[in-house]
Amino acid sequence: MLHRRRGTAAVALAVAAALSLAACGGSNDGADNAGSPAGAGDKKDVAKGGKDFASAAKKTAEMGTDAQPGQWPRTIEHAMGETVLKSQPKRVVVLDVGELDNVVSLGVKPVGLAPTEGSPELPSYLKKDAGTPKNVGTINNLNLEAIAGLKPDLILGSQLRAADKYDELSQIAPTVFSIRPGFTWKENYLLNAAALDKTAEAKAKLAAYDKKVDALDAKLGADKPTVSMVRYLPDGVIRLYANASFIGTILKDAGIPRPKNQDIEDLAAEVSAENIDQADADYIFTGVYGDAKATDKSRAQGNPLWKNLKAVKAGHAYDVPDETWYLGLGVTAADEVLGDLEKYLTK
Repeated sequence: MLHRRRGTAAVALAVAAALSLAACGGSNDGADNAGSPAGAGDKKDVAKGGKDFASAAKKTAEMGTDAQPGQWPRTIEHAMGETVLKSQPKRVVVLDVGELDNVVSLGVKPVGLAPTEGSPELPSYLKKDAGTPKNVGTINNLNLEAIAGLKPDLILGSQLRAADKYDELSQIAPTVFSIRPGFTWKENYLLNAAALDKTAEAKAKLAAYDKKVDALDAKLGADKPTVSMVRYLPDGVIRLYANASFIGTILKDAGIPRPKNQDIEDLAAEVSAENIDQADADYIFTGVYGDAKATDKSRAQGNPLWKNLKAVKAGHAYDVPDETWYLGLGVTAADEVLGDLEKYLTK
């Protein structure tokens, strides 16, 4: 699906579509919810448990461009087809926090951002370098009119989040989608960098990350402690994050072992407050998505089973920033997580 030159009529059509969508109240497709989007691919196929979930990283690694550095126009192959970029983008809209981390790490201040519902503010760890992007709805409820009003020359997002908005977004500006956020963060980074002609910079950032991982691995030695990742979400959902997650890839890179119930090729295992003992490990790191009062955190941690966990009894259960450990989804957040891991695991 090649992106054509935009004329006045195309932009007007995009704005009209946005107004129509706003009048209907938009959509609310959650990260793991099924959907019936237009375009190439289906959200449910790349969501947790979907048929294309496991292959997302490999497929994303095959995407990008064969253009040389500085070569324009360039064609970007991505999750929804192909997009032609006529010149280096200067006004970028990002539709998730992973894309935000990616572009900011490459020296780009986006003009628009769709934050998460649970964390609607600009992430604090990026505030110094991100500028002042305008909110364009949230990751699950995009405001197409607001996006069109920013006159972007590139929109970055993912099939999982917004496949059903791809055609309308493409009428506004050239749009490049990864397959999904999360454990594919390195591949997504290189895809975004290809659209910005900043591949060399992205590879250098990933190489620096690898050096930090190797240093942590060596510092912790051969006898590393097990680490359990617990995240509290609204409506009583408690996740034990596994290998196919952003944090899971970082722990695996550093050779940090996981409890058996988290050493699986999936996003997470789910437990309840009543069986929180399944979170046991030498160390427990806890995140909270949104308002803690809307989750089962207090109920789970008030359970005698929690108080008897090995990590809790040893004083090795820590609350960590959700915005980096779980929502960051980029190299800057990964570097922050590595610093936290060193701090806690080498006390």
